[in-house]
Amino acid sequence: MHITTMIVGTAARIAPHGAIDYDTLPALRAAAAALPPNVNVVTWDLHDTPFMDIAGLHLLTDRRLQDGPPRQTAVTGLAPQPLRLLRLAAELFPALEFTRLLSDMPPVQAP
Repeated sequence: MHITTMIVGTAARIAPHGAIDYDTLPALRAAAAALPPNVNVVTWDLHDTPFMDIAGLHLLTDRRLQDGPPRQTAVTGLAPQPLRLLRLAAELFPALEFTRLLSDMPPVQAP
């Protein structure tokens, strides 16, 4: 997996290129952990992520990454499969952060 990180001021954008699964999770966690301490907003740009399993859900809500400075997490560019997974997780686990991550996503379209 290739990971692109861009930092502008106190905001970072991390863009994985490829699937997010348990094999790629350590590299993604390392990319987030390597951010400077002044970064307080992290956006996961998933435009080039066609597939995400439960490891992606762990990544987006990873408390181990919260040991550093407090950071707001956002997600953008969800392909259909990761979007379905995130919506399902929000429905099944309403107490977790998934609904907040979906707040900027378009509503589900009726078939």
